Amino acid sequence: MIKLAIVGTGDMAHEHAKAFNKMDDVKIVAACDVKKHQLVDFVNTYNIEYSNTSFDELLSSCEVDAISNTTPDSFHKEIAIKSLRNNKHIFSEKPLATNYADALEMYEETTKKKLINMVNFSYRNSSGYQYLAKIVQSGELGSVKHVEAVYYLSWLTSKNQGDWRVDDHLKWRLSTEHGSLGVLGDTGVHIIDFATYPVGRLKKINTLLKTFKDKGEKLGEYVLDANDTFVSMVEFEHGAVGTITSTRFGTGYRNRLDLKIFCDKGAVRINFDDPVSEGNYYEIARDIDSKDMYWEKIATSSTPSNFERFIKSIKTGQNDQPDFKRGAEIQKVLDSCFESAKTNTWINI
Repeated sequence: MIKLAIVGTGDMAHEHAKAFNKMDDVKIVAACDVKKHQLVDFVNTYNIEYSNTSFDELLSSCEVDAISNTTPDSFHKEIAIKSLRNNKHIFSEKPLATNYADALEMYEETTKKKLINMVNFSYRNSSGYQYLAKIVQSGELGSVKHVEAVYYLSWLTSKNQGDWRVDDHLKWRLSTEHGSLGVLGDTGVHIIDFATYPVGRLKKINTLLKTFKDKGEKLGEYVLDANDTFVSMVEFEHGAVGTITSTRFGTGYRNRLDLKIFCDKGAVRINFDDPVSEGNYYEIARDIDSKDMYWEKIATSSTPSNFERFIKSIKTGQNDQPDFKRGAEIQKVLDSCFESAKTNTWINI
């Protein structure tokens, strides 16, 4: 039985608790959060025996094998490094860190001990996406030439995830002072991983960041200065080009990911709101000699979730993807996006 502690008891912690509680070989034995009332509600909800507002005390006084890190982004590094130095496997929410230097330090810490480390790029849970990635990586469709990847959200133009003018859990995402890297840091980390995992690493990038001032510039203590939209032109190491974008003004879409990969012998595409219930297929066009081009929809069998991959990795000792090395790679791309937007130039990654 793998004994797990969840650190951070906000919204994502509930997703982690529900996922791990479905597994017979995992027991959530502890939880930690500096917010005492939130912590009490969380442990009562999931019948967790041990709780502490101090992570250091949890590590020294509670027997656990692994840590699930759902703290705010700025605490990811501290929790991960303490976990690894105390011989705990670590499953971290994305982004891995708030900058590449910290992410690299976290990855380097994983090389010192044989401990499992993973980052929760949750859209890897789509079985259709996993099959799509394998086809592209196999070379069956030839050389990748062009990629389009988009992540649409609309909570700045609707109330499908709450009212951002009222709800603190949304307002903080609009304020750099409160730890937000904007839509680039929040959903950009997903769509960049989504676009590059099947195709390969990026060579260079040119990014435009946009903060729309007409929505207002301040709400109480929150200065609304984080980016709302980003648009990146990219070139991959193998020569393909494309665009990667995300916006919180994607009116009509609650949480839509859209990926198209065009190769010289065919193409694949996928789009969904939910990676499990809707991401269980992909579409492919490969009859390139026909005058009547068409897309074939391929249903796919279920694939292990990141949570399941993490637990299996602990049991087998073989670190599955996406690991901290991958998390650091994505963080380097994010840093390059910010540098490009600031200098208005192409940045080599």
